Amino acid sequence: MTNTSHGQSKFIFITGGVVSSLGKGLGSAALGALLQARGYSVRLIKLDPYLNVDPGTMSPFQHGEVFVTDDGAETDLDLGHYERFTGVHAKQSDNITTGRIYQNVLEKERRGDYLGATVQVIPHVTNEIKDFVLDKDGSADFILVEVGGTVGDIEALPFLETLRQVGNELGRKRVLYIHTTLIPYIPAAGELKTKPTQHSVKELMSMGIRPAILLCRADREIPQDEMRKIALFCNIDEEKVIPALDVKTIYEVPLSYHAAGLDTQVLDYFKLDNYVAPDLSVWDNIVDRIKNPEGEVTIAVVGKYTNLADAYKSLNEALIHGGIANNTRVKIKFVEASVFDTDNPQDHLHGVHGILVPGGFGERGAEGKIKAAQFARENNVPYFGICFGLQMAVLDCARNLCDITDATSTEFGEGEGTHLVGLMTEWMNGNELEARAKEGDLGGTMRLGAYPATLSKGSKVAEIYGDTDISERHRHRFEVNMNFREQMEAHGFMMSGTSPDGALPEICEYKDHPWFIGVQYHPELKSKPFDPHPLFVSFIDAAVKQGRLV
Repeated sequence: MTNTSHGQSKFIFITGGVVSSLGKGLGSAALGALLQARGYSVRLIKLDPYLNVDPGTMSPFQHGEVFVTDDGAETDLDLGHYERFTGVHAKQSDNITTGRIYQNVLEKERRGDYLGATVQVIPHVTNEIKDFVLDKDGSADFILVEVGGTVGDIEALPFLETLRQVGNELGRKRVLYIHTTLIPYIPAAGELKTKPTQHSVKELMSMGIRPAILLCRADREIPQDEMRKIALFCNIDEEKVIPALDVKTIYEVPLSYHAAGLDTQVLDYFKLDNYVAPDLSVWDNIVDRIKNPEGEVTIAVVGKYTNLADAYKSLNEALIHGGIANNTRVKIKFVEASVFDTDNPQDHLHGVHGILVPGGFGERGAEGKIKAAQFARENNVPYFGICFGLQMAVLDCARNLCDITDATSTEFGEGEGTHLVGLMTEWMNGNELEARAKEGDLGGTMRLGAYPATLSKGSKVAEIYGDTDISERHRHRFEVNMNFREQMEAHGFMMSGTSPDGALPEICEYKDHPWFIGVQYHPELKSKPFDPHPLFVSFIDAAVKQGRLV
């Protein structure tokens, strides 16, 4: 089915109540996948109530990973879920925060766009949000809009008021409200409790929004009597109370929601008579490979945010995707890089089938990551360095092979030492020169988004990609210095990928190592369960082969 004509998109607003982390993002992504399987086009956007302009300067410990789009936006990690489930590339215009909204409003006020009017939350802030949402009208059959946070949060009030206004303006035929809530199990009572859901729906209705579908999160089957009770007290059709039960893998969510009737009830609400069963065979295959693998490998992820899995969300999923392609279960062993300040790497890395050093910022844990790269190089363990992980592999090569014992990065200070990694101030983007000031805002000094790279013919990466011209997403401030290329390549560490003009190194690899590749970009951002990134497929394949040797 092709896109609807302009102005005829149907909007589905997904809100959450009771507690955060209920899976609104996954639910939105899974519903998008189900609607696609029915033949409709979808677009997913996220409204974030926090005051940051974007998550780019937020700690991964607080917010999880920053997901970067092709057009260079630093966005919420839920946009990664959207892409992984639907394959629709997210855009800068698919995520907005309260900070961005107020920034836009204040810029307009300073320009005099409001003609001297008193600037207020209603209508000026809500109109800004409304313009952001309705600007997508006509870009797909269904526009799915997730609202971050929970109902009752003071930060969310302008967004919920905007949702009410949009529903009032477009009418029931084009607007559906779905509310995600929690049905907690109380062990002492031995039963599930519906009261939190009742209160959450009541709170939402007090704002003028009546949800037509409820997604009820629970860790066990919800008795039919409880479903009827929820429908009665929340004034919702019983068949539109959808149990959203825990599953073993997130890629089972589309199958679970379809079995519970979510997509059918959405179509029923909009009176769309497309009741032909969707083709979900791709999800059946993915889930089968995850649940019934032929083998298992252990990958050590040596990082600095290892206490929070969401800090490496796309990375974790991309490793799973590589496992799916190889019909292999991937066990991730998180290793805090700073432990190598005192411990021998052998104590933590012996027996793993692959080592991955992910991106990161700052000096903490850097020496540990260098030791992880050294261990992989010396012991012929498959190594995958991403962004910072490439730079630390370069420092290992410089210090331990090239005899540049004081090799360091300007990221760790501009004092003494030979700086093999330095701050970028300008680079080419196509035919345009992009420049950044060293003292600029943190959110504006990085090389962000998709950039092309040229791979050396005959290199391992060219073989993996099956091409010598690629495009990948970047998020970094520092770059390896090309002046040391000859010294590194004399020891077999080849710069096998560069920017098209040859000025910036993109990929390094050891030609005589079973699998040792470092990349300056973030390939995990483009990996999907049904279309795994080739580097992760090859890395896990190398880990499988390593497993036969261990």
